[in-house]
Amino acid sequence: MRVSDIGEFGLIAEIQRRIGGAAPPPPGARGLLLGVGDDCAVWQEPGGVQVVTTDTVVQDVHFRLDFTSWRDLGWKALAVNLSDIAAMGAAPDHAVITLGMPATTAYEDVMALYDGLAECAAHHRTLLVGGDIVSALQVFISITVTGHTSSRIPYPNNVLLRSQAKPGDAIGVTGPLGASAAGLRLLQRGDAAPELAFAREAHRRPSPRLEAGVLALEAGVRCGMDVSDGLIGDLEKLCAASGVAAVVELAQVPVDARLQAAFPDAWAPLALAGGEDYELLLVAPPEVLDAITERSSVPVHVIGRITDGPAGRVEVRDAQGNPAPLLERGWDHLSAGTSAHPYHERAEPVRRGDE
Repeated sequence: MRVSDIGEFGLIAEIQRRIGGAAPPPPGARGLLLGVGDDCAVWQEPGGVQVVTTDTVVQDVHFRLDFTSWRDLGWKALAVNLSDIAAMGAAPDHAVITLGMPATTAYEDVMALYDGLAECAAHHRTLLVGGDIVSALQVFISITVTGHTSSRIPYPNNVLLRSQAKPGDAIGVTGPLGASAAGLRLLQRGDAAPELAFAREAHRRPSPRLEAGVLALEAGVRCGMDVSDGLIGDLEKLCAASGVAAVVELAQVPVDARLQAAFPDAWAPLALAGGEDYELLLVAPPEVLDAITERSSVPVHVIGRITDGPAGRVEVRDAQGNPAPLLERGWDHLSAGTSAHPYHERAEPVRRGDE
């Protein structure tokens, strides 16, 4: 059997079973509260709850240097890690960075990369405290970030977890979806249309929703994750962890009108399965999500509800209430069934105006 036979998430589940991520922490685990299975690991420290995450971006898998600047690459490499911290309702503390690259990489490019890392770190109050540099056949950046929550409520109510959704809860997202995936397509085609600059920017320099994550936890949200692999695929993971199902109303999913105009036949798949949005997916009673919108500059858009049903099942309904077919559900790095690599050209045209 090959890993493509079970895919990325099946492989993670098998690794979790093998290393005992769901078992009680072993002696000497120093306060471990949560291991494998969420956006971050969580452990108890004398001063409160600490979280840690790690993520890697790889050349020609997560980025292409023909349309990504080194400075933007540095920003994005850190931002995607900070999004995992936000997904726990936490604030970031420290980051360590491993950079792999060919020895022929230009010195100026490496300096631009670290300028982007430093810019993102300063913007989000994160300290860069070290790392490693190694020779590699292509460029990759692997970053580990630690963070903390300020809530003094006992675990598990002092972090956002994927496993806390309950039937009757509302499902919310913190912003429009699909822009990053649309931006990738525009960059692949060299489309520099000024009215679509927001989409290219969303792909190159995502904004982790750290403020919204902290406010969500303070408002009483206990269930959440970030949208990195695609709304439907990520919601399926959340529902599987919670043992529930979900219904998403397509008409309620926030999508920028400019994106809908440019991709009239593809905006829905981009929003539902495009990935790399790095918005937060928050699940809580409706009145709790309303409280976040009242307190935050980032509104929470309610897009559906949690239901009883098979664990992990997500149904999308169109404006008439009928089930909407889903040709794509999100990105899986290892699945043989993935229809297309996200960094390969896709066929849908970009349209504007009366085209």
